[in-house]
Amino acid sequence: MKNYLTAMATAIACLSLVSAYGQYGGRAGGMGGPPRGPQFGGSTAKLFGNNPSFSATLEVRGESAGESHAMTGKIAVDQGKSRFEMNTAAMDPHMKAMGLDQMIMVSRPDKKVSYMLFPSWRAYVENPIPDAAAIKPESAYKIEITELGKETLDGHPCVKNKAVVTDDQGNKTESLLWNATDLNNFPVKIETTQEDRKTTMLFKDVKLSKPAASQFEPPADHKKYDSMMSLMMEKMGGGMGMPPREP
Repeated sequence: MKNYLTAMATAIACLSLVSAYGQYGGRAGGMGGPPRGPQFGGSTAKLFGNNPSFSATLEVRGESAGESHAMTGKIAVDQGKSRFEMNTAAMDPHMKAMGLDQMIMVSRPDKKVSYMLFPSWRAYVENPIPDAAAIKPESAYKIEITELGKETLDGHPCVKNKAVVTDDQGNKTESLLWNATDLNNFPVKIETTQEDRKTTMLFKDVKLSKPAASQFEPPADHKKYDSMMSLMMEKMGGGMGMPPREP
């Protein structure tokens, strides 16, 4: 039983990592709310210029208080909607036994909700998006770009830029962008420091085509749960081949 609880704790920590380090111009998730993955609407959308729809392999690196973390997955984005798929079994061997070898996070700022999908369980949890900054329209932000130089990154000729995004309340967020000139100036690397937290997002195998709309909806055969607690209570109560609770 202990192994299953440890594996689940690892899964939630991974989800929280991606949430904490996947939002620019405002904290995502946070201690008071469920993790909901990288956010690509609002201020973040401004960083992608004329590339509102794409798919790629995304690595998120976070450094804070002397500690560093990293998470890799598949990302799909369309007009602020996002889908992030993680292979969690690579981080903890107990994940596969639990049916948690794959976890998917879908953000729908247009509906003010996010989904945590568990394909092996055919289940998902729906959560509200409480962060007002995450659901502001892109028109609420302005961006100022300053060229810093030219570099080659992962085989792509890039222009290194400083980007300053300002919202309609005057709040500013600064980022460094490596815009690939052979990918319609797509930012293959984004680096941001907020307070004591440094975040780096690296994009590889970028495709600029529009992802299918179905990627941003829960599958019809998935059962909806209102919370992680209710989902785990049902799964831990049976159907997973898990050992009984220890006294």
